[in-house]
Amino acid sequence: MFTGIIEETGTIQEISRGAKSSRLKIQGSLIFDDLKLGDSVAVNGVCLTVAEYTKDTFTADVMFETLKRTSIGDLTIGSRVNLERAMPANGRFGGHIVSGHIDGTGTIIEIKKDDNAILYTVRAPSDVMKYIVEKGSIAIDGISLTIARTTAESFTVSIIPHTAKSTILSEKAVGDIVNLENDVIGKYVEKLMGYANEVEPKSNLTREFLAKHGF
Repeated sequence: MFTGIIEETGTIQEISRGAKSSRLKIQGSLIFDDLKLGDSVAVNGVCLTVAEYTKDTFTADVMFETLKRTSIGDLTIGSRVNLERAMPANGRFGGHIVSGHIDGTGTIIEIKKDDNAILYTVRAPSDVMKYIVEKGSIAIDGISLTIARTTAESFTVSIIPHTAKSTILSEKAVGDIVNLENDVIGKYVEKLMGYANEVEPKSNLTREFLAKHGF
């Protein structure tokens, strides 16, 4: 599990492409003090597993499903990426619950200055937009952000100077593709409500019965 608080930005050093998969070698600095084989690292919001590592690089395999659903396949040698290690049990929960499992991608359609902040508007598919609510949370390329406003097809977030400086979002331009992960709570609520509607009630006790008998 992650929090969406980016620890550092790294650089893609090598890419080995298979028929339907790829292997990435990523260089960084801050995340290596306790990195181990098998650890999870969110790369632009995508949860990847450390397969090999050195003092300042790690290698991760990317399967076809991940390439299909995310923007990881668009990375090239030299691309900068957001990096976050999985949250330790004694860590601070500075952002929101982020699983590293991308729901879909969006396209930046507007970037606008707003005093000391920057407003980014992202167009997203309907299966992502249905979970997005004003003042709710979303992870964009792994960054925990608060939604400022929404339309039927897009949403806007406001980026403070620290976030712009500490992540790759400030390097994005209109037309760029970003990874999106919805707040997991909304997805679970939808699933449970759907399940409850499908399950046949086991009791004949109703509001009408209780009212009729004085309850």
